[in-house]
Amino acid sequence: MAKKVKMKTENEPEIGVDEQIKPEVDTSKNIFDQPGELVVDVFETPADFVVLATIAGVQIKDLDISVEKEMMVIKGNRQDPHIDHEKKYLFQECYFGPFARKIILPENIHTEKASAQMDKGMLIVTFPKKEMQDPKMDIKTS
Repeated sequence: MAKKVKMKTENEPEIGVDEQIKPEVDTSKNIFDQPGELVVDVFETPADFVVLATIAGVQIKDLDISVEKEMMVIKGNRQDPHIDHEKKYLFQECYFGPFARKIILPENIHTEKASAQMDKGMLIVTFPKKEMQDPKMDIKTS
């Protein structure tokens, strides 16, 4: 299983590590016969932790979005709307077939209150942040 690790830079907050879910790449096959990768943007606002993924050609009802332990998993299958075994591609960049992605989630979110929506081919998954407790603790003296 191939892994992609996002490294923290000096000016970038450490959000977490994510990994592509894909088997070993078979170099004997056409590149379009390999499982697809799902690209995501992950960001936070003062109130939410948000995952944004471009998934054109798929309806939200055809996606499997789940939280397993501390990871969000997005799985789906993009079907070719023009299946024709007689066609011969001159140029092909659109990926059709299965895809999946895991994203490590931070601890300070409500996974049970997550919401997902599709808007113009963009999947938006929002996790509300938990209220931060004041780290200050008063110690009684005698």
